[in-house]
Amino acid sequence: MARILIFGGHGKVALQLAPLLVERGVHVTSVIRNPDHEADVAATGAVPLVADVEVFDTEQLTNLVSANDAIVWTAGAGGGDPERTYAVDRDAAIRSMDAAVAADVRRYVMVSYFGARTDHGVAPDNSFFAYAEAKAAADEHLRTSGLDFTILGPSSLTLDGPTGRIDTTATTSASVARADVAAVIDAVLADDSTIGRTIRFNSGDVPIAEAVRR
Repeated sequence: MARILIFGGHGKVALQLAPLLVERGVHVTSVIRNPDHEADVAATGAVPLVADVEVFDTEQLTNLVSANDAIVWTAGAGGGDPERTYAVDRDAAIRSMDAAVAADVRRYVMVSYFGARTDHGVAPDNSFFAYAEAKAAADEHLRTSGLDFTILGPSSLTLDGPTGRIDTTATTSASVARADVAAVIDAVLADDSTIGRTIRFNSGDVPIAEAVRR
């Protein structure tokens, strides 16, 4: 893949993903909302692109994603405000998928979370409810979009250093380093056997490239 676009380009995962992709010769464009973050993104080797996905409509997003070979969604509202969570984690994500279809950008990798599902079981009065609902809706839309998708479900994220190893067989969430999440994204983009799959994972003992092929 020659050109990959990352939504959420200033996030802790994206900042570690971009250099991995650049190192193997990929042209990376990282979408950011805040122009103050351009230098941080440029330092990774990616090209920063300032755009507010929360307000961009599908046509604008179609123009933004066109000419790329793959899209990675790592963007998020960051919790807190339910209205903004729905606006970014659900609505903007869904618009980006529709834009990918319109622009014929077939490959799409979604960074979700380990427990994401329509029957997530989070109570409506729980502060996590909006996020759980938003991610479930976005993931389900992606599964029915016709795109060549992979949905990644990492467990609780840590700032630990990379281990290069994960566990994709666990049935309960534990934790995983953001650096390893970045490496998993890189691995699935390079492995078409991951298309059409949801891969949930913790930190583990299996080398990442081998683990995502299982």
